[in-house]
Amino acid sequence: MGTTLLVAVIVVGLAFDFTNGFQDTANYVATWVGTRALSPRPAVAVSAAANLAGAFVTTSVAKTIGSGLVDTHLATGQTVLAALLGAVAWNLTCWRLGLPSSSTHALVGGLVGAALVRFGTRGVVWHGLWTKVVIPAAISPVVGFAGAFVLLLVIYKVFFGLAPGPANRGFRLGQLLSGTWVAFAHGANDAQKTMGVIALALFTHGSISHFYIPTWVKVAAGLTIAAGTYAGGWRVIRTLGQRIYKMQPEHGFSAQVAAGTTLYIGTHFGFPISTTHAVTGSVMGAGATRRLSAVRWGVAGNIVTAWLLTLPAAGLVAAALYYPVRWIF
Repeated sequence: MGTTLLVAVIVVGLAFDFTNGFQDTANYVATWVGTRALSPRPAVAVSAAANLAGAFVTTSVAKTIGSGLVDTHLATGQTVLAALLGAVAWNLTCWRLGLPSSSTHALVGGLVGAALVRFGTRGVVWHGLWTKVVIPAAISPVVGFAGAFVLLLVIYKVFFGLAPGPANRGFRLGQLLSGTWVAFAHGANDAQKTMGVIALALFTHGSISHFYIPTWVKVAAGLTIAAGTYAGGWRVIRTLGQRIYKMQPEHGFSAQVAAGTTLYIGTHFGFPISTTHAVTGSVMGAGATRRLSAVRWGVAGNIVTAWLLTLPAAGLVAAALYYPVRWIF
């Protein structure tokens, strides 16, 4: 890999990190804004700081992205760049449409699509894709849904006699902690995805002798996702914070606790969990405690459709871009 291509991969990788920040900001800021616990600007400022802090917790997810999904000995700079361009294109498309799609699966789809075009099936680590991405993708929204549902039932039972006014104020204050927890867990999981891709590019270039995450990569990825978070994704905030159902503070608190915990457990095991999956599942679980009809399942269905399209769509874009990228570089 030439130096020009390496620089291009790093720049586009950080661009993906930025779009990841403003796309995924909505996933947890929506629960603050939707319950009026915080206004949008303070909410994204707190989120940006928590994202930055979370980026330095561990590198287990970065190792999964960089070495657990595609064969590091076969990967080239062109495949990595095509993967990133496919992921960025899908992120921007979904942001424009206001759909909370998964940046995680956009990146994974891009990596798989580019690797398949370049090397065929031997370029993909299928066991890693199945156990680290596909199974956690199916389980995480269910875990978030169940966690928020059960937690909110416990809250209703414990605080049954509390007047609505003090209860709302208390849970809005609680959301300052629970929302920060989600943002921290998001930084711990999502910033690592860009770290992993950049480290893979450095390894294929020969800049590092074995796969690991240099400190400067951690700093760059953490700062970039924080900047993207602060830029905000207001279109998606409206979808998650208002259109699925009208949230109350206790719903927001429960959804945030459940989503943050789901994300952090995934991070611990090196699973690149989708923040979108975890948060949307949790928001729907909290809403379902009222009654199933309280959730606008049509909107939720649109979100699920975006999830199902993300992996193949980003993969197809990355596959289509591979040969133009190879021709340029």
